[in-house]
Amino acid sequence: IEQRDIAYASELGYRIKHLGITRKTAKGLELRVHPTLIPQHHNIAGVEGVMNALLVQTDVAGPMFYSGAGAGSKPTASSVVADIVDVVRVLTADPENRVPHLAFQPDALSDIQILSMEEVETACYLRIQMVNRPGALADVSRILGNLEINIETILQKESAVTAAYMPVIILTQRVQEKKMNEAISQI
Repeated sequence: IEQRDIAYASELGYRIKHLGITRKTAKGLELRVHPTLIPQHHNIAGVEGVMNALLVQTDVAGPMFYSGAGAGSKPTASSVVADIVDVVRVLTADPENRVPHLAFQPDALSDIQILSMEEVETACYLRIQMVNRPGALADVSRILGNLEINIETILQKESAVTAAYMPVIILTQRVQEKKMNEAISQI
């Protein structure tokens, strides 16, 4: 990520945040960590500095947002105390009355397939230094279309008429990572 990516994201109404994402799908479990475009009006977009946030989508209550300090001496001390309490509970409570780690009973757990990154579906941000010639954008659009990748937004930045390349930003709709990697290799 470069400074210009942050500026382009802002121009498009987004902020870039480093997210850890877990999503259960019909195919399995998506587990990933990467920079993500978040709409500027979303609560997570406003999380700064030592603050961390958690967004949980629930069946009954809908989205639930939690935020708080995630770094620094007090949050670290709080984590250490919580770990000590967990250890003391394990050592002192009889097994029948013990609160299990993370509050899950072992027999309530089940195996679920973890999807590879190639199988994950997500919207994508592409910044392309495109050759400054007629039809170049159409060529890129054709590659994406042939792979059934839908374009959500295109931002074409001005460059000098004599410039050999011009920056083009493309936001896609949700696409399987495998298809996006194929498109990038063709572009």
